[in-house]
Parts: sequence; structure tokens; C-alpha cells
Amino acid sequence: MEITIRIPDQAAADLRIQNGDLPRKLLEAYALEGYRSEELTAHQVKVLLEFDTEMEVDGFLKTHGVPLELTCAELDRQRAVLDALLSK
Repeated sequence: MEITIRIPDQAAADLRIQNGDLPRKLLEAYALEGYRSEELTAHQVKVLLEFDTEMEVDGFLKTHGVPLELTCAELDRQRAVLDALLSK
């Protein structure tokens, strides 16, 4: 899905200078806030930001001062993935 956001030209120019890849920064900000507010799970952040591993999610969250808080469902999902990998 592609989403278009209208930002005044001067604000966009200022944001590009400060933040580099503005679309990526906005996506990351959405992911961080979604995770903080519990609207997104760690797995959803992984998919949204196209990370390959949960460790990348953990590193991303730590870099931004957000502790990784796993729900029981998330732990069960990760255990199932690990069990599948170990059974190969």
C-alpha cells in the first residue's frame, strides 16, 4: 500500500535536511508509536519495517529507548518458530 502525506514545501525541505530519508523516518516513527501504544506487536513492527529477524526489532526499539515487551502470544509465536527450526 502506498500512502501520500501532504507536507508544506518548507517543512518538507527542513525535515529532509534534518532526517535524510523522510518516508523511512515517518514509517519508523509510526512503528515506534504503534508499539509504544500497544497498537502494533513486535511481529507487526518487524513486517512493517521489513526486518529479517526479531533481533533487528529489539535493536531498533532499544536504539529509540523503547523496551521490548513481549506478550504471551508473542512468546508463543516465537517458541513455535524456534521449535520448527530445531525440528529440521
